[in-house]
Amino acid sequence: MPRLIVRLLLLLAVILSVQPAWAQQDPPPRPVTDDEVNAIANKLYCPVCENITLDVCPTTACMDWRMEIRLMLEQGMSEQQIIDDFVRRFGDRVVGTPQDPTLRALSLYTPWILSGLGLLVALGLVIRWRMKRLDPAESLPPQTSSRYRDQLEQDLAG
Repeated sequence: MPRLIVRLLLLLAVILSVQPAWAQQDPPPRPVTDDEVNAIANKLYCPVCENITLDVCPTTACMDWRMEIRLMLEQGMSEQQIIDDFVRRFGDRVVGTPQDPTLRALSLYTPWILSGLGLLVALGLVIRWRMKRLDPAESLPPQTSSRYRDQLEQDLAG
């Protein structure tokens, strides 16, 4: 009987020592869909090709980068962390717009400001041109000499 109790206690000790080992196993990676990968790849431009986003680029390099995005998502990285990693490795050209808020505002608003200033200058030139055309001193016909006027009145009278 004491042997049976010793064996049961040993079995219980083994079971209790194995349970924490099971709890330490990494959870299986969550499945990442193609839509999740393409949602991030759509925001990144191919560092090799010109003006083509990663989600539609057919090159082998882009396929590898999409797989890399999938692995990063499986590791639990957020969208912004993945984008930051690509910007760190390849520069701002992979996102299309700068990540720095000051540079982003400058690149987005400068064309609008310059277009507005150009329109104001053009409007000012048109107004000045029209005012110059309507100047009454220049619109009158030149004065004819009195000799020609007298001759014209004579011809009309008689």
